[in-house]
Amino acid sequence: MVKIRLSRFGSTHNPHYRIVVADARRPRDGGYIESLGHYDPRKKTETYLKVDAERAAYWLSQGAQPTQTARRLLKSQGVKFGG
Repeated sequence: MVKIRLSRFGSTHNPHYRIVVADARRPRDGGYIESLGHYDPRKKTETYLKVDAERAAYWLSQGAQPTQTARRLLKSQGVKFGG
């Protein structure tokens, strides 16, 4: 199954995440199919969340399942979910 989820990067005590499309069997920080954006949970900059909504909508239409956190972030950026 293909999932839309967060992949952690950044140093210790300084988390940053990429919002990625990945096979569910891959490790959290392993290879991914496509990067859809990024998220900084500490909100240090004005652009702490950036998502390519068009590509996210495409992957959702192809059956990709977002995690709860990814769903919340995508919804805040105006991505529509079917159903």
